[in-house]
Amino acid sequence: MFDRLEDIRKRNDFITEELTKPEVISDVAKTTLLSKEQSDLSEIIECYNAYLKAKSDYEEAKALSNDPEFAEFAKEEEERQEQKQKELKKELEILLLPKDPNDGKNIIIEIRGAAGGDEANLFAGDLYDMYVKYAESQGFKIENLESTPGTSGGFSEISFMVKGNNVYSKLKYESGAHRVQRVPATESQGRVHTSTATVLVMPEVDDVDCKLDMNDIRIDITRSSGCGGQGVNTTDSAVRLTHIPTGIVVYSQTERSQIKNKEKGMKILQSRVYDLMMRKQEEELGAERKNKIGTGDRSEKIRTYNYPQNRVTDHRIGYTTNSLDRVMNGKLDDIIEALITEDQRRKLAGE
Repeated sequence: MFDRLEDIRKRNDFITEELTKPEVISDVAKTTLLSKEQSDLSEIIECYNAYLKAKSDYEEAKALSNDPEFAEFAKEEEERQEQKQKELKKELEILLLPKDPNDGKNIIIEIRGAAGGDEANLFAGDLYDMYVKYAESQGFKIENLESTPGTSGGFSEISFMVKGNNVYSKLKYESGAHRVQRVPATESQGRVHTSTATVLVMPEVDDVDCKLDMNDIRIDITRSSGCGGQGVNTTDSAVRLTHIPTGIVVYSQTERSQIKNKEKGMKILQSRVYDLMMRKQEEELGAERKNKIGTGDRSEKIRTYNYPQNRVTDHRIGYTTNSLDRVMNGKLDDIIEALITEDQRRKLAGE
């Protein structure tokens, strides 16, 4: 591990030197690339320097422990710096774990009402509100892409983009079936019903990740329907995109402009095709898929929201919190942190 850390520090020093050269400074593309690489290394370098400082302080304290005048102080300092080294070493092990190449990307989230009729659609709307509130608390931005309202409220389906710093790294564990247990507003006898909504989280992709051949895409222009304002309802602006090789269909109608609807639709289509490609690769690898926290499939039950008991349980890691009201208000930090910690533990253990 420490040989690797030394290589990283040498690389960082090399980049620092390169960024002072006039020929590099004048090359915007190269400067941007090197600056990004150095930024990616900065957390590791900072932690490694702190470790080396703790190690140096430990050696100094150990040397002083032979001096009767400083022995007691030196012993305490020696123990403190030894503990600090252990903590920093664990942090370095985590920082050196292989990074998910998608972690830094924006995401597209799709939420659908599943089992439970109107109540499932209402719950889909509640999940959407939950993610919006979480995004706002993190300084992320939300861009709605497409939605189909439920007949009694909520959504039968809604797609939206979340933009910000390392969004995918925070929300990538949300894919799967979310189950709600509560008394629906329409239930006259006060019985608790169980309904589900599914969530799919996909990284935003570009042509480098997944370039689609336009010859493989059928584009149909249709008249918009549903809510969206008079202009949307009276123009042939809706776009249906069909990816022929996979059969994936995307319908986009939120914008008045046919061009804008096509752009939004292409963004969703590209992410769906990329997500399908990644799933197929993981299925071929087999073991890697088992090691993940959840498969990411819509059908996998990942979490239960129990309203009568104000309880949320994540079934993948056995995490339970009796603060459903806070969770639905966007306070997802504790759940997300628990998922990240367990993911790191599994990777460190080589499971």
